[in-house]
Amino acid sequence: MSTGVQPARGEASVWSRVRGFATRALRLELRIYASIGRLITRRPAIPAGGAGFSYHRPVLTVLIIFIVLSAVEIPIIDLIVHQWPAVRIGFLVLGIWGLTWMIGFLGAFLMRPHTVGPDGIQAREGLEIDVPLSWADVASVAPARRVDEPKTPRVTETDDGATLSLRMQNETNIEIELERPIRVELPGRAPKGGVHEVTRVRLWADDPKAFLASVRTHLGAYTA
Repeated sequence: MSTGVQPARGEASVWSRVRGFATRALRLELRIYASIGRLITRRPAIPAGGAGFSYHRPVLTVLIIFIVLSAVEIPIIDLIVHQWPAVRIGFLVLGIWGLTWMIGFLGAFLMRPHTVGPDGIQAREGLEIDVPLSWADVASVAPARRVDEPKTPRVTETDDGATLSLRMQNETNIEIELERPIRVELPGRAPKGGVHEVTRVRLWADDPKAFLASVRTHLGAYTA
């Protein structure tokens, strides 16, 4: 005899996913405009006393090409559909929104750099990923260039724990060993997203020497 429990659970699961998707979409939209605001005012998200280190160089050309194509697309489509006002307005709004989104996405890479400061390291990527690592969590930071296979997951399991890799074009050049496993939350649902425990963080810095020099300065001050 059916109790009706399973359909109710299934419906709750669907609505939970819809709410999660809507919340993430809204958060992304707000961060797009926040990134544009920071870009206009030239105020990168760097904590007081800290230094920012860019990681956008490997993808900058691709992002600029997408922005240019998005801008060129607007008048071309407008010319094609200009005789249908309703369609024209719809495509115009969609085109401007898409161009704004691409500019904000680029702004996130430019205005949300990795940071090294008195409290530790913030490892970032684009709009959503921000992993704070306090100096108490950090065992060592070293140069370690690595190229992974395309589509390798951000979190990979090894015999000595899990590694979070914030790659640019499949590459990382800094490796941060942690004193103990820490919990990090990644965008999306498991297994790619969600909460993971990691013992190592790999990232890409456009200027790894400057990044490491700043780490030595702040880590030395912390341990003194």
